[in-house]
Amino acid sequence: MPEAVPSLTFVLGGARSGKSRHAEALIAAHPAPWCYIATAQGLDAEMQERIAHHRARRDARWFTIDAPFDLLEPLADVPHGRPVLVDCLTLWLTNVMLAERDVEAECRILAERLSAPRGPWVVVANEVGLGIVPDNALARRFRDAAGRLNQMVAAKADHVIFMVAGLPMTVK
Repeated sequence: MPEAVPSLTFVLGGARSGKSRHAEALIAAHPAPWCYIATAQGLDAEMQERIAHHRARRDARWFTIDAPFDLLEPLADVPHGRPVLVDCLTLWLTNVMLAERDVEAECRILAERLSAPRGPWVVVANEVGLGIVPDNALARRFRDAAGRLNQMVAAKADHVIFMVAGLPMTVK
């Protein structure tokens, strides 16, 4: 089994590309217990079902922390060497934007925190810039903010993986 060496792996991809499942497998290659920091909020039945599906894949070796807005505190509280999965930055960004918080500042602070992992950390995000240009200002602002956040995290990451149809492609 690999040692819990501090490193940051960034897993990107489109919707249903296999990002979360691949990220879970990367973390599970390390000794348990594993920490899953979840950013989703079950605000409607569909999202509640998605959250339940993700939770059902994880057994008792996973410790889940719900952190829809504040990722800094949970990351600081995880014991040194503990494998951590953050899923996902795109939902976190949505939460931050809809709460009308300072998106640029929060993204910059988060990227800086991710640059100093205290164990093997895997962070998941959607790549949203491959489709058509959104037809409204909020969606365009979101797409642009997600692209900037993904670039900041990728620059800090030791490894970047792009998922396509369930297949991992090493980018960095």
